[in-house]
Amino acid sequence: MSRAVMDFQMLAEGDRVMVCVSGGKDSYTMLHMLRDLQKRAPIRFELVVVNVDQGHPGYPADRLRKYMREEGYDFTMIEEDTYSIVTDKIPENKTYCSLCSRLRRGILYRVAKEKGCTKIALGHHRDDILQTLLLNLFFAGQLAAMPPKLIARDGHVVIRPLAFCAEEDIAAFAKEMAFPILPCDLCGSQDNLQRKIVGQMINDLEAKHPDIKAVMLSATQNVRPSHLLDKELWRKLGLEAAAEVEEGDGLVGASRLLRDAPPRRDAADSVEG
Repeated sequence: MSRAVMDFQMLAEGDRVMVCVSGGKDSYTMLHMLRDLQKRAPIRFELVVVNVDQGHPGYPADRLRKYMREEGYDFTMIEEDTYSIVTDKIPENKTYCSLCSRLRRGILYRVAKEKGCTKIALGHHRDDILQTLLLNLFFAGQLAAMPPKLIARDGHVVIRPLAFCAEEDIAAFAKEMAFPILPCDLCGSQDNLQRKIVGQMINDLEAKHPDIKAVMLSATQNVRPSHLLDKELWRKLGLEAAAEVEEGDGLVGASRLLRDAPPRRDAADSVEG
């Protein structure tokens, strides 16, 4: 996480960061790690924790309130009944995610402005980014993933501190910490999500070819614009033709990139200053 924060300059002196906690393993881990980083970083920043109770039947909000109170976080729960809107507008057997996420995002942006927050932290991790990459490739005709840092149309700065973190590491950490996980009874319970299907495909590939996820993530950091077919990109870069790839690039280059990557502890040490 420290390496992602450093690489993309996610945090700055005096930041007031709204940490969006869903009650899942990812956002719990992000919050815990950000508070740990807060204690040892060479800059000062505040953490404001927010959860959106979207009106799901049986939502165990008290479990989350209790945890935040015991841990001493500056916590606010926002109650907005988006559940009724989503279930009313989306036909049966269709996925809720798109509308649900848009409504939640609008609420979070509004609350961030009300609380004077300079950054909004979301708990998306490496596997989310890889899934988005393939979803865009297969279904949207775009070569794009989730950016680690985003400036929204209304000016909000969104950061994803877990961008380099593997989901299996997060799951193991959340289990060790015994976070009180809250289930998602809306989109999380739907089995026909394209994201779930793509995620399972990547997991199957990882099982057959260990470290393929790491290679895929390296690819997003090792882009060759001249070897894509975007004519507007070629024009902006002033390209007339692509240069020949040197021998040893491609798969060998990706393997070398992984092999030569510094240990994770080095990244953490650099943030400590």
